[in-house]
Amino acid sequence: MNGVARTVPRNTSVAERIRVLIVDDSLVIRHLIREALGSDPRIEIVGAEANGAAALARIPETKPDVVTLDVEMPVMDGLETLRQIRKLHPKLRTIMFSTVTGRGASITLEALALGADDYVTKAANAGSLDKSLYSLRSELIPKIKQFFAPVAPLAKLQPPVVIQPPKFVGPRTKPDIVVIGVSTGGPNALRSVIPKLPANLPVPVIIVQHMPPMFTRLLAERLDADSSLKVREAEDGMELQPGLVIVARGDHHLRLRRSGTAVLTVLDQGPHENSCRPSVDVLFRSVAEIHGKHTLAVMLTGMGSDGLLGTRALKITGATSLVQDEASSVVWGMPGAVAAAGLADQILALDRIPAEIVRLSMD
Repeated sequence: MNGVARTVPRNTSVAERIRVLIVDDSLVIRHLIREALGSDPRIEIVGAEANGAAALARIPETKPDVVTLDVEMPVMDGLETLRQIRKLHPKLRTIMFSTVTGRGASITLEALALGADDYVTKAANAGSLDKSLYSLRSELIPKIKQFFAPVAPLAKLQPPVVIQPPKFVGPRTKPDIVVIGVSTGGPNALRSVIPKLPANLPVPVIIVQHMPPMFTRLLAERLDADSSLKVREAEDGMELQPGLVIVARGDHHLRLRRSGTAVLTVLDQGPHENSCRPSVDVLFRSVAEIHGKHTLAVMLTGMGSDGLLGTRALKITGATSLVQDEASSVVWGMPGAVAAAGLADQILALDRIPAEIVRLSMD
């Protein structure tokens, strides 16, 4: 899908319920998902099926807004089911269930490339029933609701944190670093940006993608294979270099520090910010201190408002900010918050962002 948003299947207002079809071969998991989602009055369970073939047969009847889809199932597995959903019901939202393992991460990235809208992770050992229900409620419900938030015109949209646009400092300056914040829809959005940057890009690029450990390493490896730039998962003490793309490590904040003339990465597991680790705000604040106005900040598709305050910190120094537009975003949360706060120099469709990065960095 190349990170391009799909229109919501129906005109879902705040008052309407979101219809969910559960697909998982485990009776226990189907029951847990029912229990977890049943606690939210906005969500209606319209069915629960044990395999993809049965789910595909039920979709015309149940007319779901969202399908939660396990990967490993008999008769028809999750990936094949996803392929068929994209052919037959291209506007239907899909959320994959993934295990936090190397294999689970690889399959999840493949599912996202095939057009899955998002994913949730489930631990190999579920633990107590209460813990499993809490985990599902806290992870799955927000990810279902993110696609159906009411959309207000940009002029009326209020950011989650009320702030005043900063007074910009001086004229625009050519950046010596590019920083990117992204969440829901990010892997495909990044595949539409990073491989289109030239091998002679004269600046480093740092990415915060909200993902758990192992997922970020595989994401970096896949971007590296597709790009002329070198893409690496962050390690502590890496030196920033032109043409090097660094992906923040899952479950670690990423900051920068100066060491003589070099700028190095610093990883830590400090408190979550905006319920995230890594957090875009943490990186952007650090970059504001080190690079200031010589920064190009790019906010891509994602749920929530992580990166809003970090972008403001950068803008106060005179940095430049690009924001992905609503039409090409899977979820216009993070970019929408920056735009609504008046912190975006340009709001661009995803396919225009690589060229603008190149123009601002190289012209």
